[in-house]
Amino acid sequence: MYQVSLRDIQEDDLPIFFEHQKDPVSSHMAAFTSKDPTDWGLFSNHWNRILTDNNIIKKSIIHENQIVGHVISFEMFGDREVTYWINREDWGKGIATVALKQFLNLDPTRPLYARAAKDNIGSRRVLEKCGFTIIDEDSGFANARDMEVEEFVFILKHQ
Repeated sequence: MYQVSLRDIQEDDLPIFFEHQKDPVSSHMAAFTSKDPTDWGLFSNHWNRILTDNNIIKKSIIHENQIVGHVISFEMFGDREVTYWINREDWGKGIATVALKQFLNLDPTRPLYARAAKDNIGSRRVLEKCGFTIIDEDSGFANARDMEVEEFVFILKHQ
């Protein structure tokens, strides 16, 4: 098992997250990203809102003393939702599953919701390993793909 830990996101983490976001393969898989993943200004404004919002739980994911991603929970449409991002070089190592399980102990909100593009098999598996189940389907415009993308809506009722 990989050594994975979470810590509060620091401003110095943002350039690393920005580099992760600029990866076209990662952005395509995530689908629902910013309009221009190479625009530091948009990225910085978005993250400043996240960092200053006390209702958002936000953690950096650390693996082998390196920041490999982040996990966040926030309010959306009156429900609590979780999202995460793992650097593509670290996909398939189980890091996302370990990090999400740790995060679920930090945010006891239940039900907790999550979403994943239907073709994002890796993210779907992470959510299912952490106890989430599919409850609905939705679709929306995905900037990274410049098209409408279908997604699954997941729920975690209890842990």
